[in-house]
Amino acid sequence: MNPENIDSIKLEEYKTRDIQDSHVNGSLMVIWRDWDKIIPYEPKMIYVTNVEPGEIKGPHLHTKRTTYFVCIKGKIAFIIRKNDGTYQEIESGEDNPILVQVPKNIASAHINLSSNTSSVLVLADVAWRPNDNEMKNISFDDYDWKKWEKSNS
Repeated sequence: MNPENIDSIKLEEYKTRDIQDSHVNGSLMVIWRDWDKIIPYEPKMIYVTNVEPGEIKGPHLHTKRTTYFVCIKGKIAFIIRKNDGTYQEIESGEDNPILVQVPKNIASAHINLSSNTSSVLVLADVAWRPNDNEMKNISFDDYDWKKWEKSNS
């Protein structure tokens, strides 16, 4: 695998129907199936992280784990700094479910673009343990965070 293989995958969504009269009563979004092979490993940890309106989580990198993110409530912009110093921006949200891969040793952050709390589902190939010290905080000093302010209103 390319150590900088940042990937984004449009997820499948299906309408669900009422058993009585078949009206649409919701939806189902496929994040991971073992037979899809869109994620090259079985996740070792799955969790949800919440981000308050306008807030930024990160930037940081993980030295041991590759992580997949998808915003399941609200709208998030994932900001990923590649090894050459350029940034890749990927938006994911409940209306546009994009699964974002961030390989180990690649710095990333995410910012909530919604006026409400956003929720991000996370799948990782290495489970987090308290005091494992594999996360490193990074600074994106040359990144223009203000560009997202208009999105937050």
